[in-house]
Amino acid sequence: MGGFFGVVSKEDCMLDVFFGVDYHSHLGTRRGGLAVYDKQIGLQRKIHNIENAPFRTKFEHIFEEMHGTSAIGCISDTDPQPLLIRSKLGTFAICTVGIINNSDELINKYLITDKVNSNELVASLISLKDNFKEGIEFAQDVIDGTATIILLTETGSIIAARDELGRLPVQIGKSETGYAVSFESYAYEKLGYDFERELGPAEIVEITTDGITQLKAP
Repeated sequence: MGGFFGVVSKEDCMLDVFFGVDYHSHLGTRRGGLAVYDKQIGLQRKIHNIENAPFRTKFEHIFEEMHGTSAIGCISDTDPQPLLIRSKLGTFAICTVGIINNSDELINKYLITDKVNSNELVASLISLKDNFKEGIEFAQDVIDGTATIILLTETGSIIAARDELGRLPVQIGKSETGYAVSFESYAYEKLGYDFERELGPAEIVEITTDGITQLKAP
C-alpha cells in the first residue's frame, strides 16, 4: 500500500508537507519521498529508505535543503517515489498508489524498455498523450487494476486523479493559505485544514492557490 500528501500554498509549505506525509507512515515501511516546487529553484526531490529508520528521522534536515510553495510526498511500500519525469509534457513529479495487474503487457505494448517500476510505467503512459488530462485518462483506461495519481507540475500546480472505481480515496482540505490533497483526511485535519471535498471515481482536478479546476467529472 502507501499514502500521499500534497500542498499548494501562498507561503513556504515544507512544514505542512513534511508532517502530512509523516502522518501516512503507518501505510508503508520501505520508501519515503518529497518533491517540491519553488519559483526560483524549480522542482526538487528527495527519496530515502525508511526500512531501518522512520520518515521523520530520515527527513529531519529537509528544511535546510528544500524550499517551496507547492509539494507532494509519498510513503511507499513498493517503489521509490515521487519520481521526477522529463517528458514532452514538461518536467513533473509523480506519486501513485495502487496495483497494476497487466504491467508486463503494457510495457511490451507501449514502451521500448522493460526496466521500469509501476510508478515509471504510469508516468510513461501519461506522457504518451498531449496533456495531463488525456494522459491520465489513457493510463486509467489501459491499466488493469487500480491507480490513484497525484503529480506536481513545473508551474507549481498539483493534478490529482482518483482511480476509476473509487477504491482509493483522494481528499482535499483548505486553509487560509492554500489547499492540501491527501490520501487520508486525518493528515490535513491535524494541520488545521478544513474539509473541502473528496474526489469521485475517475475524477481529475488541478489545484492551485486560486482554487480547484475540474479537468474530468467523476
